[in-house]
Amino acid sequence: MDDARRYVAEFIGTLLLVFFGVGSAIAARVQGGVVVVALAFGFIILALVYTIGPLSGSHVNPAVTLGVLLSGKISAIGAVAYWIAQFAGATVAAFFLWGLTRWGGVVDQTGALGTTGYGASINRGGAMLLEVVLTFLFVLVVLVVTSRAEHAGFAGLAIGLALAAVNLVGITLDGASVNPARSFGPAVFEGGTALRQLWLFIVFPLLGGALAALVAPLVIHRNPHHWGGPEKPARS
Repeated sequence: MDDARRYVAEFIGTLLLVFFGVGSAIAARVQGGVVVVALAFGFIILALVYTIGPLSGSHVNPAVTLGVLLSGKISAIGAVAYWIAQFAGATVAAFFLWGLTRWGGVVDQTGALGTTGYGASINRGGAMLLEVVLTFLFVLVVLVVTSRAEHAGFAGLAIGLALAAVNLVGITLDGASVNPARSFGPAVFEGGTALRQLWLFIVFPLLGGALAALVAPLVIHRNPHHWGGPEKPARS
């Protein structure tokens, strides 16, 4: 029963992340600009960390789940179930957004249902590098701040700010995926170029998440009493 509740939480959380984050791009990117969209992503993940975090960890991102899996904090079966829930949630959210633009009178200000892509402001190689670096930073923040019990109360704030920061950098370049599920849902309904380029926004965010899992122990495993640097040897 507890496992089922966690999977439902990941489904709902990813649905809300995509609906509000991508929805902000669809409805307000022209008038509000990149800052509005980045803050929408940051605020919704911040809210989700405190809402469903105690239940599922509020991954709502396959790259985060991969990082947690490689860190040994979730089983392989649990990770697969999380991925299914996340992709399903993102797809339902994208369907809602697609419905709003087709039947709800909402004007799609991105012109492509908020999908991610390369070719206009960045080439394929640039998008590969960008997605690895942006996702690496975001997943590293998630893994580190959620591993420090002394700062547990501020984890949501750090994670929200990190997601807002990577979106500020990435939105105008490739749409800022950093989350394979976020790219998957809109691409399914937009089709065309977005669907053909989708593989990049699945593979390279996952690579960034894996690299973050490798680096995180170097940041986490330190002496908590020495904030300024490594522990100094005691004098005899």
